[in-house]
Amino acid sequence: MNDPTTAGSSLPTTIPQYLAQLRDALHDADPAMVQDALYDAEEYLRSELAAQPGRSEAEVIADVAGSYGAPDEVAEIYRETEITVSRALRTPTAGAVPVRRAPPVAAGVAAGVAGATAATAVPPPQAPAKPRSLLARFFGVALEARTYGALFYMLLSLATGIFFFTWVVTGLSLSLGLLILIIGIPLTVLFFGSVRGLALLEGRLVEALLGERMPRRPRYADRSRSWLQRIGDMFTDGRTWLTLLYFVLMLPLGIVYFTIAVTLLSVSLGFIWAPVAALFTGTMPGIYIDGDQMLSIWATPLLAVTGILLLFVTMHLARGIGHLHGQLAKHLLVRL
Repeated sequence: MNDPTTAGSSLPTTIPQYLAQLRDALHDADPAMVQDALYDAEEYLRSELAAQPGRSEAEVIADVAGSYGAPDEVAEIYRETEITVSRALRTPTAGAVPVRRAPPVAAGVAAGVAGATAATAVPPPQAPAKPRSLLARFFGVALEARTYGALFYMLLSLATGIFFFTWVVTGLSLSLGLLILIIGIPLTVLFFGSVRGLALLEGRLVEALLGERMPRRPRYADRSRSWLQRIGDMFTDGRTWLTLLYFVLMLPLGIVYFTIAVTLLSVSLGFIWAPVAALFTGTMPGIYIDGDQMLSIWATPLLAVTGILLLFVTMHLARGIGHLHGQLAKHLLVRL
């Protein structure tokens, strides 16, 4: 790590300058990671400033640059840690795994990114995996955890969609209706603040179930501005209105997701259990619909095979829908 006095000709002298340089250094990074980096950096710098009363921001930043890092160093550590954690989560470990110690500058950074420790397990280098056959890719979807996460999200989306839609419609109606009264102003501020909190909660749900990287910290807010200015920023920030749009869209999307999941799962499982159902019918073996025999018992094994194939098609469809919804959530809930 470079000496903080020579790390660059433009070592920031204020916290807003530090955050601006960090944002510039991460201009091409994942927006969710940038949001986390800005929040962590401001929280750390302001806590150091509060712990050293009487000292200027420039003096505090010069001191912490050696432990926390200059903006470009912090940006590089975030990039490396993000790649390391992502690789460790996606690659199964077997046997002993070498451990790479994060450099000193990452003492306060890696914990925020990885979540617990500055020492991160790095999977050993592996030879390029051989491409799987078409059948292996088709049936292998049943072994992937993201498949069941996406299916669960599709089933859960109806409940979350109803809640989000109701919250937005009710909150906007009450806020606009009560603006003529004094109580309407704080109620409006609380409503829009709650929308930001719900957006963070939905992001964690999307990341856990769909695998799309989402913010793990609240949205960065410039604390050098007064609280009135920050309230104004909340109303003029395009992310606030895009979050409202996302919550409104969640109702029709939740209905579609839930209908697709329940219908395809019910049909495929019904087909799979057709041979068993045929054994417990009335006098004549077979499958009956409205009293008319539609399928002989001898054809039910073929129906079961069709059900198995349809079940795997449903899993692939769930993965695709989960990926597309993750991209939608990333674009509407995370914008810098």
